Amino acid sequence: MDLSHSQSNLSLGFHSHSSVPASITTANSNNSNPNRVSINDDSISFQIDSRLRESSIPISSIPLQLLESQTPQNCRKIENGFSEDRERNAVLEPKRDVEDTEERGEENRGEDDEEVEEFRILGHSMCLKRRRDREDSVSSSSTASAKRVFFDSSMEARKGAVRAWGNQPLRSADPEIFDIMDKEKFRQCKGIELIASENFVCRAVMEALGSSLTNKYSEGMPGQRYYGGNQYIDEIELLCCDRALAAFDLSSENWGVNVQPYSCTSANFAVYTGILLPGDRIMGLDTLSGGNTSHGCYTPNGRKVSGASIFFESLPYKVNPLTGYVDYDKLEERALDFRPKILICGGSSYPREWDYARLRQVADKCGAILMCDMAQISGLIAAKECVSPFEYCDIVTSTTHKSLRGPRGGIIFFRKGNKQRNRSLMNPSEDIEQYDFEDKINFAVFPVLQGGPHNNHIAALAIALKQVATPEYKAYMQQVRKNAQALASALLRRKCRLITGGTDNHLLLWDLRPLGLTGKNFEKVCEMCNITLNKVALFGDNGTITPGGVRIGTPAMTTRGCLESDFEVIADFLIRAAQITCLVRREHGKAQKCFLKGLQSNKDVIDLRSRVETFASQFAMPGFDV
Repeated sequence: MDLSHSQSNLSLGFHSHSSVPASITTANSNNSNPNRVSINDDSISFQIDSRLRESSIPISSIPLQLLESQTPQNCRKIENGFSEDRERNAVLEPKRDVEDTEERGEENRGEDDEEVEEFRILGHSMCLKRRRDREDSVSSSSTASAKRVFFDSSMEARKGAVRAWGNQPLRSADPEIFDIMDKEKFRQCKGIELIASENFVCRAVMEALGSSLTNKYSEGMPGQRYYGGNQYIDEIELLCCDRALAAFDLSSENWGVNVQPYSCTSANFAVYTGILLPGDRIMGLDTLSGGNTSHGCYTPNGRKVSGASIFFESLPYKVNPLTGYVDYDKLEERALDFRPKILICGGSSYPREWDYARLRQVADKCGAILMCDMAQISGLIAAKECVSPFEYCDIVTSTTHKSLRGPRGGIIFFRKGNKQRNRSLMNPSEDIEQYDFEDKINFAVFPVLQGGPHNNHIAALAIALKQVATPEYKAYMQQVRKNAQALASALLRRKCRLITGGTDNHLLLWDLRPLGLTGKNFEKVCEMCNITLNKVALFGDNGTITPGGVRIGTPAMTTRGCLESDFEVIADFLIRAAQITCLVRREHGKAQKCFLKGLQSNKDVIDLRSRVETFASQFAMPGFDV
């Protein structure tokens, strides 16, 4: 078969990959082109023969990939609807007519010995015949039938398949995940939750989190989105902002708010990014004194733990090691030496009120912006159960899921409008300037640090903030404080040592070092007894690997309906857990591996766990049914 063109001096030859009989070789030697051979089996290749090439340069054979089979009756010309590129590149395009094959299958049974392949090379339509056995024919027929069924599927059937996949409940769609989530639900119901930064949201917040808002992408601020279809998303976010200002009694003329941060750590870093340059200085409460790592943190060996310390220069201030209170005199001394651009107040494990007026004085003396991270106490501040930082601070950040009982996220409040500076001796006239936080912070949140906001979280936050403004929420926050004070009193009566000797808010710090215990071991014993709290490093510890205390909070169990008398019972559980920790440590040693081994099948642990589960099961769990 010769497809050579005189213009290109090219010829295409087909030859077998199997051994060629000598007779055929001899016959071919008499032909004008010795590269052409007869086709004698199913393995076929072609070779391009250029009369212009040098004989010293070999050209290898290229195998033809013969794809699907068809009967001789279906061999037809391929329509001229293909691109010129495909013709130039000699793309092999076998075609078949499935329906004709099925209709004529019986008539062609006698011709099953032959199979015709149709393809194109350099614009030429070609057919090849080859022999095949009956098994190949049956297999090909089955394949054709299966493909016909697939391509004949109706559009409605395909739509139905997609709908069925999209509407499966979790139990059916992913039984494995459903089972794990169910176990977590029962763990929450049967346990005592004492982690200060955790709470239980209401059913309405859960419904918003699992709503259609999850589907929408909405980068940008309301009215300035990068995507269309955000008119209702804008309504929700603007409503959330209004409710955030109302929850803290703030005027929209003097305060702005951004509700898009994914967490308080993200919110804090957005403030730094928007206002500072890399390497600028920040100053916050030391981590071992109860501060948060997002305010800057170094390990004892100098390792930078958080992004705040990696991208900015941070210096901490500390609490008085004897009293546990912030040492404001030393704070001022360090701030005047360090000259931070942002002075941060607030922390993760500080049980007392903050002196915002004194902090304002320090910030003014060193020329710093005063920022408060109220993540732990935002609910108490909204309910006026703690002193508000908004009177003195320039910027206030918070999480939204702790005492606020909202979804997990972050929020940033910032001053705006006119600001007044003190009269200068050189210029007695009053100098009025504008706060410039709004554009800088909003731009830092998006597009600098984040992508599209989580609209379902923003809607859930709006729901929670509406509840914050109610008298019922104020009563709830009052009970949170009463419960924290009742728990502190119960532990103090049992000769436990609390940092600062008590609490002004929702949390307390129990120093376990006088008992010879570590927070890590005590936390583990409590966890095995279905009591969850968290270990913390206390001032004076050598590091965070073996912290000397635990942090205990009351919001979550108050949400479930616990009152002061219930926290007296919880105090008994905690004391018993401490006794078990001491016994296991005494019997099995300090090594962590030996200590954990001593907890396995421990009768005291099993007994306390049973008591805890019986106690916790009598309180309702908001948000879902059990």
